[in-house]
Amino acid sequence: MAEPRALDLLVVGDANPDLILRGGDIEPVFGQRERVVDDGALVLGGSGAITAVGAARLGLRTAMAAAVGDDVLGRFVLETLAAAGVDTTAVRIADDVPTGISVALARPDDRAVLTAPGALAALDAADVPDALLRRTRHVHVASPFLQPRLRDGLRQLVARAHEAGATVSLDTGWDPQERWTSVATVVGLVDVLLPNTQEAVRLAAAVQRPTGSAAPRRRPVTDADEEHVAAAGVLADHGTLVVVKNGADGAVAVHDGTVVRSAAYRVQTVDATGAGDSFDAGFLAGWLGGADLAFSLALGCACGALSTRRAGGTAGQPTRDEAEALMATSFDARLDTRAAG
Repeated sequence: MAEPRALDLLVVGDANPDLILRGGDIEPVFGQRERVVDDGALVLGGSGAITAVGAARLGLRTAMAAAVGDDVLGRFVLETLAAAGVDTTAVRIADDVPTGISVALARPDDRAVLTAPGALAALDAADVPDALLRRTRHVHVASPFLQPRLRDGLRQLVARAHEAGATVSLDTGWDPQERWTSVATVVGLVDVLLPNTQEAVRLAAAVQRPTGSAAPRRRPVTDADEEHVAAAGVLADHGTLVVVKNGADGAVAVHDGTVVRSAAYRVQTVDATGAGDSFDAGFLAGWLGGADLAFSLALGCACGALSTRRAGGTAGQPTRDEAEALMATSFDARLDTRAAG
């Protein structure tokens, strides 16, 4: 019998502060013009860090592998992760680059983000110890497009995690260069892929590009079939469970030709920063706990919705009881009557 693992989740990815500016004249104007916003907050950011904190809040035993600088912002990241119950032993402190930082201009339902990568570029997939992979049940990789060394070593990291007996999920995030192919070749190797709608469409196109395929193997998009569902079908062709986040329209999962959907939950939104990362934490908490796809999707949607109650990605993240209380008000996750292919 295999020995129990000490960790439920190891998150490998970005951890940096977010400076969140909200309200007022939120769009900047050049020409040395100054505008006034309603408020600002320095909070923990990075897709990986937000997912890690959300997972710990839901009760998962969670660790983080990341890179920060040896500076005040790096210490802020480490202290905030540790205070949330995340093991930071595998967070590398780089002494030659500053901690990365993002500035988010946030509206209730959207945001624009400027990121200075800094130490994000110092995270190397090879730095994740094999011993740590053997201690965890699941590895979640976040934002490889922002972390070139992680991106370039992603295929090897997935193989090492599987060899160590862990399952793997991937949230690619947005590709600032809009090429997509550098990570698209790996999406069929992971157990769970967690893009948003725009990322799913672009990844599906990139997956087909190297093969010379002129058209998706799945059915063409029609008025009755959303583009992101068709894209999820393309991405799921190799057996990967594909879970697509669709904001206020909920989420959809495609696996083995079956489509499962969940509606979104309505809350009073303050800031949507990191809602997709909180969704990741909720979905993984359900999936790793043995729940079916419908429940796991709904738990993800509840966690994503509740995270928007406060500014920043982590302040509003729910406990498991809070998320399930919201789910009890309207559990609307279901099998689709149509297959994905």
